[in-house]
Order: sequence, then C-alpha cells, then structure tokens
Amino acid sequence: MPIEVNEFVEQQMKGLTELVGNLKRSRVEAARRAASESAARIKSLNTRVREVARSGVRLTYISHGAIQGLIELQAEIVNSALTEAADKIQRMAYTESVRDLASMQAEVLQAARQRIVDDIARAVTILKDAAGDMRKVATAAKAPRPAAAKKKRKSARRQAKAKAVAPARKAAKRPAKRAARRRTRTPARG
Repeated sequence: MPIEVNEFVEQQMKGLTELVGNLKRSRVEAARRAASESAARIKSLNTRVREVARSGVRLTYISHGAIQGLIELQAEIVNSALTEAADKIQRMAYTESVRDLASMQAEVLQAARQRIVDDIARAVTILKDAAGDMRKVATAAKAPRPAAAKKKRKSARRQAKAKAVAPARKAAKRPAKRAARRRTRTPARG
C-alpha cells in the first residue's frame, strides 16, 4: 500500500511538473505572440493617426469653404439690399402720385420677400454641401476594425492555452485513474 501511494504521488508530481513546464512554455510563447501583435497594432496606429490628421485638415478646409460661402452670401445680401433700396428711393423721388408710390411699395415688398427666399435657399445649399462633404470625410476616416479579427485573436488565445494545458492535464489524470482502478480491483482486507 505505501508503495502504491508513493507511485501515485510520484506520478502526480510528474504530471504536475509537465503541466508547469507546459504552462511556462505556453506563457513565453503567448508573451512573444502578444508582443508581436502589440507591435503590429502600434504600427497600424500610425496609419490611423495619419488618416485622422488628413481628415482633420479636410474638415477644416470644408468648414472654411462653407464659412467663406456664407460670408460672401451675406455680403451679396447686404450689397443687393442697399442697391435696391437706393434705386427704389430714387424712383420714389420721381413719382407723381400716391398711387404710384403705393404700387412701388408693393413691388419693394414682393422683391424683398423673393430675395429673402432665394438667399435662404442659397444658404441652405451651402450648408448641405458642406455637411455632405463632411460626411464623406468622416466615413472615409472611420476605418471599421473587422470584428472577425478580434474573434480570431480571442479564439487563437483560447486554443493556445488549451493546447498548453491539455497534455499536462491528461498526463496528470492518467496515473490517478490507474491508481483508482487498482484500488477497486484489489480485494478489501479487513
């Protein structure tokens, strides 16, 4: 009986020693693999940073263009309003009747209303164009990381871990099973 126990303990020790050795090797391999993957990810960040910087420059260019368009529109609005007002006042100065003055006033209101509608439409067009350009830049800068690559890395880690641990566990279980079989086979002494 003590010999069987000693054999059992020795077999368990061998199994555990193999398990520790496999774990050490697998950890070193996993650390090397993790280091190389980390280096690759850091290198890939360079391209992402460049893309973000370029998209930032493009967004700045687009926003400046939109603001420039709005400022030019505002200048045109003010300029045309002043020019039209001066023309209308000059025409009013030469009117002979109140009826002509009233009809001219109606024309001024109608022209002002149409000018406001046209100017708003131009402003909306400028803003829509800028928004569309910004959307294009944002979608181009957003390089989606494939979800399959993340899952692949996780499953590779699990497989490596399982490969490293499995042989040692099997080796540790075999002697235990053998000892259990021996105990059940031997007749009970009493």
